Amino acid sequence: MTAASTALPPLDSMAMLLRGLKLPAFVRHHEEVAQKAEREGWSFGHYLQHLVELEVHERRRRRLERNQSASGLPSEKTLATLARARLPPKVQKMLPTLCEGGFVERGENLLAFGLPGRGKTHLACAIGHELIQRGYRVWFTPTYVLVQRLLAAKRELRLEKELATLDGLDAVILDDIGYVQQSREEMEVLFTFLAERYERRSVLITSNLVFSEWDRIFKDPMTTAAAIDRLVHHAVIIEMTGPSIRAEDARKKGDTTTTTGEGTTTATTSSGAKGSSSGHDGEV
Repeated sequence: MTAASTALPPLDSMAMLLRGLKLPAFVRHHEEVAQKAEREGWSFGHYLQHLVELEVHERRRRRLERNQSASGLPSEKTLATLARARLPPKVQKMLPTLCEGGFVERGENLLAFGLPGRGKTHLACAIGHELIQRGYRVWFTPTYVLVQRLLAAKRELRLEKELATLDGLDAVILDDIGYVQQSREEMEVLFTFLAERYERRSVLITSNLVFSEWDRIFKDPMTTAAAIDRLVHHAVIIEMTGPSIRAEDARKKGDTTTTTGEGTTTATTSSGAKGSSSGHDGEV
């Protein structure tokens, strides 16, 4: 049997070569695009450009899917489901700009404060989803989960490596930082994380505690001051005011248990009582 008789047809040979080059869109579409190009009299350059555009589009789609899957963002807390009319007017005006991601490019932080039920988490997640669509790598996590992850890395003598891995993320969303009541060791790893990202990578933080109460998080006054200084130096600070969204929704649904329980408590608490919640309540 001669070499010529065992040779693959040109299109099959091309498909094999393209798979070797890891060009899946080329593999899937080159034949149908070639037929279309022949029918419509495309130049070779036009044919090649069309295939390259398909490959670029496919790679971007797969990259966004990977980033979305790895983000940990709640799938239901998007911009489409965000009750924008309930946001404070100032936040409504800022939202489109924040979703564009310029603050991430500049390594700035976003800090959202407010009583429970005001929509801080949903706002941060909605922005996170939009950032992913613009090509940024985002990770959403309850603050205590990050702290435990860093503590485990420290015990295993790989904290530096773990911080380097997290540094690959353009934005980290730390949810409910006010609920973390750290020991000194926990406080130290959280501070280390924030210091490592200072002026380089963005952190989005939601908190029920105003800055004057952050000594409950970091314990030590000097560490608290240093953490706040790093966070606010380049930061957008948002205050989520108004009534509790959860309480309003519960009243509309006629859920008397919710409206006479925690929802009423959070809705009527004064601004000076921020952080009085006794535990994690599943922030909206």
